[in-house]
Amino acid sequence: MGGAARFITFEGIDGSGKSTQARRLAEDLRARGREVVLTREPGGSPGAEEIRRLVLEGDPDRWSAETEILLFTAARRDHLEKTIEPALAAGKVVICDRYADSTRVYQGITRGDLRRVVDKLHALMIGREPDLTFVLDMDPGTGLARARGRNGTEERFEDFGEAMQARMRAGFLDLAQEFAGRCRIVDAAREADAIAAEIGALTQAALA
Repeated sequence: MGGAARFITFEGIDGSGKSTQARRLAEDLRARGREVVLTREPGGSPGAEEIRRLVLEGDPDRWSAETEILLFTAARRDHLEKTIEPALAAGKVVICDRYADSTRVYQGITRGDLRRVVDKLHALMIGREPDLTFVLDMDPGTGLARARGRNGTEERFEDFGEAMQARMRAGFLDLAQEFAGRCRIVDAAREADAIAAEIGALTQAALA
């Protein structure tokens, strides 16, 4: 496919529907004959999944922002080595639920002025940006209510509350402007079918 977009990520606040839309896009592309790897962060490889449990469960103050940056970078490096790079090298489309932009926002912006640290570690240990990123945008209160309604165990970041959700939303929108070449802001307050249709159309244009 030459220079066409094959590494696609989904970003946004908790409860914005990233996982659902990533799965729907994967199903759509597979139905069109594409080979697709659907993955997530933190996680996506055995080692990274172990780190996921460390960072997403437990008390909100379990880790400092600095420690989180190191843990997320370690998970991302393993994910890149074991899952993302091999799939891309094999000509597959990789769809990832969260990636480096989440670390830039969660640890780099909303939990302290650590963006430079995040960027330095990314350049040193990761070095790959997505080809196409969908930023799912919605009201922070609505997203938080959705996220808490899942009643799961991975609620450490939701427990920081709506004020942090609002800061994260602003952070993602700022990132979408900073990386305007690859980011597309999608209104996530609509019906899932309408969101999926827009994402599908944008993806087909990028894959062409």
